[in-house]
Amino acid sequence: MDDGKPSGPRTKWWSRPSTDRDRPSGPEDGTDAVTGVADASGTAPAGPGETAAPPSGERLPRTTPDGDYTPAPPAVAPAPVADLSAPAPAEPAPPAAEPHVHRTQPLHAPDEYSTPPYGGPGPWAPAPPVQRPVATPAHGTHVPPPYAGTDGHGTAAPLGAAPAQGGQDHSDAWASPPPPHTVPQQHPAPQPPGQTPQQTSQWLRYDPWGAPRQPLSHPGPGQGVDGVRPRRARRGPVLVGAALLALLAGGIGGGVGAYVERNGGLTTVELPQSGRDAGGRAPDSVAGIAARALPGVVTLHVNGSAESGTGTGFVLDDRGHILTNNHVVAPAGSNGDITVTFSGGESAAAEIVGKDSGYDLAVVKVTGVSGLTPLPLGNSDNVQVGDPVVAIGAPFDLSNTVTSGIISAKERPITAGGEKGDGTDVSYVDALQTDAPINPGNSGGPLVDAEARVIGINSAIRAADSGSGLDGGQSGSIGLGFAIPINQGKRVAEELIGTGKATHPVIGVTLDMEFTGDGAKVGGKAAGGASAVTEGGPADKAGIRSGDIITEVEGQRVHSGEELIVKIRAHRPGDRLGLVLTRGGEDLSMTLTLGSASGT
Repeated sequence: MDDGKPSGPRTKWWSRPSTDRDRPSGPEDGTDAVTGVADASGTAPAGPGETAAPPSGERLPRTTPDGDYTPAPPAVAPAPVADLSAPAPAEPAPPAAEPHVHRTQPLHAPDEYSTPPYGGPGPWAPAPPVQRPVATPAHGTHVPPPYAGTDGHGTAAPLGAAPAQGGQDHSDAWASPPPPHTVPQQHPAPQPPGQTPQQTSQWLRYDPWGAPRQPLSHPGPGQGVDGVRPRRARRGPVLVGAALLALLAGGIGGGVGAYVERNGGLTTVELPQSGRDAGGRAPDSVAGIAARALPGVVTLHVNGSAESGTGTGFVLDDRGHILTNNHVVAPAGSNGDITVTFSGGESAAAEIVGKDSGYDLAVVKVTGVSGLTPLPLGNSDNVQVGDPVVAIGAPFDLSNTVTSGIISAKERPITAGGEKGDGTDVSYVDALQTDAPINPGNSGGPLVDAEARVIGINSAIRAADSGSGLDGGQSGSIGLGFAIPINQGKRVAEELIGTGKATHPVIGVTLDMEFTGDGAKVGGKAAGGASAVTEGGPADKAGIRSGDIITEVEGQRVHSGEELIVKIRAHRPGDRLGLVLTRGGEDLSMTLTLGSASGT
């Protein structure tokens, strides 16, 4: 009996019938696809286990382009059940000749050794060989279930229905490939009656189109014992566990990242560093000088009815007197406000004690303040070019700013001011020149030496875009700063504290300021037509006349009228001065005693 196995092979996609739906498939000119032999009628006889070509007009099973199988209509009457006890019937006679049916010629010659094709599948390839069905062994010996085969896409195809008793069911001939673990024979020899065909080999025939990417020992989907497919393991618990593990890893990673960000790493990093020192510095170092001078330096904020300004000053005594520049307190006028801020941050109101525009100096006083630190005063006559100096102030309102440099020149005659136009606000200074950076806001601050003693009052700078002075529009320090010598500042400050006014030394002449020659020329007439030489004054007593040109003062060359004024104001009233002058082409020397005039 057939043991429920269809005798024909399942049609693969590469052995489809022709596109003519009503025309049976097969090789052209009646050639058998396996043996290559054609019968006399042009119709290829069915090989062992194969289904004969149906007559013309009868529908064949076909495979749709997407791989689905469409079976042919069942036979009109099933064949009778075969009797296995009877002797095997003789070979059936060839079917009657039928009309010639056109077959499509294969693209290559049949493989007589029945080896699997290699390379890409062609539109036509030889059908896999078939084999005879194996009879059921005696005593009910178990036979493995039939192999379902594949559908041409690498997946198992469902088994067809069992054939009818007594013959082969040709309707399932396209859906049942040979069973596994047997070696199909292309031309099996007839077996004696009652003898069961034997399995000749355990090797499998490799089908490259049936089960791609599967081992040769498993041509179809894996099956368990008795043909039962093993169940798939549940994926739910695995996915849940993976999700929990990912959450745990993410939490740990986030915690580690936060710790590293806050603490700089999992381990403590310590770089070598020196310990704290006692804070002491050499007394003559910049730090040592600043530490001693800063407590005596103050910042002044001045507000008037028309303008305001910021400057610097320093404490003269413990009574609250503070020395600064006249142009710092000038915006306050007669009823403005002046606020003094000490280096420690304490503030107090101040009032003007006295001021002088000719010297550009002023004294203010604070009351109700204790613990003041007066700065010691040095001697500007002892200063040498190249001596180190430190400037302290509030440039651009930056309090307690310390800069350092050297004395770059001495007795540098400068004039500053002159905004009023009448000359009453012009200051004449025989200044100390320094390269210590001085900027607007440094005005009135101390210039101290290596012993932290005041040797000058910072008053003017030379800017790149304009002349001297610390007024608006200055571009800042270019390394040319000027300070009033402290010897002159001390004398003026004493007079301002004592009387509220300062006195100026004079010689009693009117100078020709338009003279362009070398030296200071005595004018011809004074204002109102009076003589240029004051009658009874120091110059008159010394014998100076109108038109004389003064060229030296105390052995120092004088090149202009401004320089002569600067040199005279560098002295006190009553000092004796030696002069050299030119008269009618002759040089004359004389001595005079300086007079006194009230300042403004």
